[in-house]
Amino acid sequence: MKVLITLKKNKEYRHVYSRGKSYADRYLVIYYLSNNLDFCRFGFTVSKKTGNAVTRNRVRRLLKEVCRLNSNVFTGGFDLVLVARRSIVGLDFWRVEESLLRIIKKIYKR
Repeated sequence: MKVLITLKKNKEYRHVYSRGKSYADRYLVIYYLSNNLDFCRFGFTVSKKTGNAVTRNRVRRLLKEVCRLNSNVFTGGFDLVLVARRSIVGLDFWRVEESLLRIIKKIYKR
């Protein structure tokens, strides 16, 4: 089973937000910053505006699973923070995956 390496500390999130760049679409905002490592680290943010705890955790689990199953796409060393927008609530796996992969292609083109 593949394991995602995640950002744990508030300091790490703030570093990506302040120094990194971002791409967005209707459902997600992805902040990214090079980390000079051979692997990607992930952070997941779902605001209280998105819904109650059950809804937020479901969105977070959905994002983690999409990243885990597409881990071969994330090459090189980036810190990625995925911020869910309100419109992501109620989407199925395939729509979230399509949205994420579209943004990741933009990031890796740069």
